[in-house]
Amino acid sequence: LEAPRQAPALMNLTLEELIAGLQNGLRHEVLEGNVGYLRVDDIPGQEVMSKLRSFLVANVWRKLMGTSALVLDLRHCTGGHISGIPYVISYLHPGNTVLHVDTIYDRPSNTTTEIWTLPEVLGENYGADKDVVVLTSGRTGGVAEDIAYILKQMRRAIVVGERTVGGALDLQKLRIGQSDFFLTVPVSRSLGPLGKGSQTWEGSGVLPCVGTPAEQALEKALAILTLRRALPGVIQRLQEALREYYTLVDRVPALLHHLANMDLSSVVSEEDLVTKLNTGLQAVSEDPRLLVQVVRSKETSSGPEDETEEPPEMVSEVPEDEASRRALVDSVFQVSVLPGNVGYLRFDRFSDASALGVLAPYILRQVW
Repeated sequence: LEAPRQAPALMNLTLEELIAGLQNGLRHEVLEGNVGYLRVDDIPGQEVMSKLRSFLVANVWRKLMGTSALVLDLRHCTGGHISGIPYVISYLHPGNTVLHVDTIYDRPSNTTTEIWTLPEVLGENYGADKDVVVLTSGRTGGVAEDIAYILKQMRRAIVVGERTVGGALDLQKLRIGQSDFFLTVPVSRSLGPLGKGSQTWEGSGVLPCVGTPAEQALEKALAILTLRRALPGVIQRLQEALREYYTLVDRVPALLHHLANMDLSSVVSEEDLVTKLNTGLQAVSEDPRLLVQVVRSKETSSGPEDETEEPPEMVSEVPEDEASRRALVDSVFQVSVLPGNVGYLRFDRFSDASALGVLAPYILRQVW
């Protein structure tokens, strides 16, 4: 094994050299939909962060503060400095109080150190009402894994991508005697919040909230953010529908209150949303017939019939003979009794007043 190359001491680097080194592992931009994108390939330590904090806030963070959501890309981040963890977490921590996020055990000194968010940050924290997505890959390791795990446990971020490597938090290369051989060993370990021995990511890796190949993670993240951006409008339209059409009117206020106070932080797909809505609404209303479904527009539907199908016309002309009238009612109305003695009635066309008056006896016998 070759001897490791010694990096120049940070104290000997000029500010320009520190900035140049930082920019090599940092990329940021604002994507379509006003989504901020921040790719970090190495987590700087406290010494670099303290010296470059003003530069980072002015040239990176302020350009991302106005975005509606943020994607933190750690897919290429294989390590970093433990002392840099509080800086990353603090800018995404929406609370006004300091938060204990991890406890680190250091093997050489046999000591533990608690990691807390900073009491204050230069500039502003990212808004608590804005979504954050962390991208991971099978190469995401060390300090980057700890950051992804902390943000996931805080329920501050949705982790999208692959399970992380599950490596060590910090590694140290030790010379074997006076030889040119070196041994790499882990020297630090994450113990979890408050040092209570809670399960951490080491050995098993950080499991993403939404699993997808790393190369597709950004596309998947943007799709999730598009869905989450639409959630307030979906909830509002559902509230309006309940006010206008739900027949059990005495239960509507409770349903509206439930919708207004729903926790949608874990919703990452239409299926998640439908399941959560149906579970909650049926529990509140005690009505198993109250169902929410995904209705896709014809622009997003597939199938050759969707392109040519026209909406059914209103029934306005009524045939003269008895058999034709019965056949007309049968073609307009679909009637059946489902399991549990539940009546089912479907009609895709409606009759104007004059036709309905003539067909009323047939509807009464054949349908009602």
